[in-house]
Amino acid sequence: MPPLIAFAGTLGALAVVRWVYRTAVQINRELEEARLARVAEAARSSDIQTLRRDPVTGAYRPG
Repeated sequence: MPPLIAFAGTLGALAVVRWVYRTAVQINRELEEARLARVAEAARSSDIQTLRRDPVTGAYRPG
């Protein structure tokens, strides 16, 4: 009987590890999609300004 309990415990632990792994992969995929969407939205709405060099002072200014 004890080997059967150990075997069932091992199978249960493997099922939990598999579920945790799949959940982590899904969360990482969703986070990456959200990050890419934010970057695309920022580029589309011109939130990211380019810097141009002022020829007189040599300083970089938004332009």
